[in-house]
Amino acid sequence: MLGAITLLNILQNMKLIQPLILSIIFLLGSLAISISLNIILYKRGIKYYIDLNQTRLDPWQLNTYPPEANPPKNPQTLSKRVVFFGDSRVLSWPAPNLPNYEFINRGIGGQTSTQIKGRFDQHIRPLQPDIVVLQLGINDLKTIGLFPEKKAEIIANCRENIREIVKKSQDLGAVVILSTIFPFGDIPLTRQPLWSDDILPAVQEINTLIASLGDEGIIIFDSFSTLADDRGMMPASYRIDELHYNQQAYQKINQEFTELLKTID
Repeated sequence: MLGAITLLNILQNMKLIQPLILSIIFLLGSLAISISLNIILYKRGIKYYIDLNQTRLDPWQLNTYPPEANPPKNPQTLSKRVVFFGDSRVLSWPAPNLPNYEFINRGIGGQTSTQIKGRFDQHIRPLQPDIVVLQLGINDLKTIGLFPEKKAEIIANCRENIREIVKKSQDLGAVVILSTIFPFGDIPLTRQPLWSDDILPAVQEINTLIASLGDEGIIIFDSFSTLADDRGMMPASYRIDELHYNQQAYQKINQEFTELLKTID
């Protein structure tokens, strides 16, 4: 009889303790998630701090491609020199395998259109390109999440810089292939506090500008439409992260890009 009463007491105590145990597990889980998120944010903050100070030392990052890295152009060859110019999306863009073309990449990750414009004379002019391929703008527009009060200024500066870079390229006698801004992907939780719903409309606005610039010597390459899913976003199958694309995506881009090059005399 005593044993039965003791067992009953134990069971009753367990019923009382069970919610407490579940609460403790929930709190520990929440604490672990919070610690993990803070570690991720801390590492990202350190990266941004390092990038900021590197930019202070070399605002346009001219040292990335010093003058001695510029291959001389042989005027006696029949090859057309194609230079990719822009941000990390350009840096990751592999050259298609085409005869009679020489491909040079002058992309730098994280650069805004102001930085890209600022290094044009050192990184593009000496190469004497026949064709300049431009992909830029996302690093301007993503700052709307940080400076929402400057949205109109950020968009206006991006528009003007694109126009100026196109003109600089044309002044060299180069054909310009102006790519629309690639779509971005779903924003992870750790980046959402630094993001804004105004960024996608801003990308669409700049892409509308880009589409309007098509003219003699300026060819619009609508890579946004090539890459975007039905939401106007980066498909998961193309994703490295929310801004960067894998090789499967670039293979698709190059299929259309190759056909576009063949139309240029």
